[in-house]
Amino acid sequence: MTDIVVTGYGAITPLGLGTEVLFSGLTSSSSGIAALTDPRFAEAGVPDAIAGAVTVDMAELLGKPATRRLDRSQQFALVAAEQAWADAGFDAESELDPERLAAVIGTGIGGLNTLLDQEHVLLERGARRVSPRTVPMLMANAASAQVAMTYGAKAGTYTPVSACAAGAEALATAARLIATGEADVVIAGGAEAAIAPLTVAAFSQAQALAKPDERPAEELSRPFSADRAGFVLGEGAGVVILESAEHAARRGARAHARLSGWAITSDAYHITASDPSGAGQIRAMRQAIKLAGLTPSAVGHLNAHATGTTVGDLSESKAVNEVFEHSPAVTAPKGALGHLVGAAGAVEAIVTIMSLEQQIIPPTRNLSELDEEITLDVVHTQARETTFDHALSNSFGFGGQNVSLLFSKA
Repeated sequence: MTDIVVTGYGAITPLGLGTEVLFSGLTSSSSGIAALTDPRFAEAGVPDAIAGAVTVDMAELLGKPATRRLDRSQQFALVAAEQAWADAGFDAESELDPERLAAVIGTGIGGLNTLLDQEHVLLERGARRVSPRTVPMLMANAASAQVAMTYGAKAGTYTPVSACAAGAEALATAARLIATGEADVVIAGGAEAAIAPLTVAAFSQAQALAKPDERPAEELSRPFSADRAGFVLGEGAGVVILESAEHAARRGARAHARLSGWAITSDAYHITASDPSGAGQIRAMRQAIKLAGLTPSAVGHLNAHATGTTVGDLSESKAVNEVFEHSPAVTAPKGALGHLVGAAGAVEAIVTIMSLEQQIIPPTRNLSELDEEITLDVVHTQARETTFDHALSNSFGFGGQNVSLLFSKA
């Protein structure tokens, strides 16, 4: 199989701007989750809302004109892509065939805030005040299109819209494009900006969100904990540059890691609940490991999907136990970041790659007492320095979407 390497990565998350801020924040058990002060939430009857919001000033990064014509999710995608592109060593002088360059940016929801804002304009101010940019700002494929236009990617522009698995599916799709010879380089990742009264209320009504209580906001996302009670919504973007190893070697690029295996499966079971047997998750993990030419015993670290829901964490734990005789060291970044939905899989893939590079596994935040039914080696309290050559990252989404990515040391 074509050897595929990661030559660049970039991120913007609730912990701040950049991958170093992301990884140092996770390893030090920092949190990007806080109470929301936007008055829209109280006005809509959603008081005491919390989320993992990006606090970086996007107008300062991109300029005010760009923030007016781009949905927030598109802004995140462009910022993360710019970091990844620079990290991969590309610049204006780089010779790159645009017909061998593709873009794949996944999202769970797309330009939701644009849609909601313009609906408000329509109802309050009339049809003539609706922005002519509304459609290109709200459409789900706009982030990938904007990235493609920025870097001249003409080998295809793709948009997986697979809920919480979208970002990871983008990387798997990109790997397939390289493996089949359709592209040499792919800009791949996920972006999401769906923190709004409607989404918070809807997820809450679905009994999926952690509800505010007497604890500080940063303690409410508790993956694998015995007292976990749901996820916390987040936002942001993660983007990587994937290349065939041959192409990267020709231009003298440094490789962060190899994407040595990947798999996409579906439960075909329920629109929100995962198959209680874990069959789809198990197949995804096994297929990714098999594609890499490995056995489960070779995997030393697993970045879990683990959102903090009572049922979801337990079903993933059982699936992991079915695949591995002995649990690899597990971490769950959503305790610090919240759930970035369509961006989660891409951001957590970057965390997995950085763990592999630095041989450090970040702790799972807010885990004081492991659920007695979860028999995994979950890293908590403090980061763990260890030695491993291969790591797996899981992403599972509504609709029964399952993606596993297997990264190996370069």
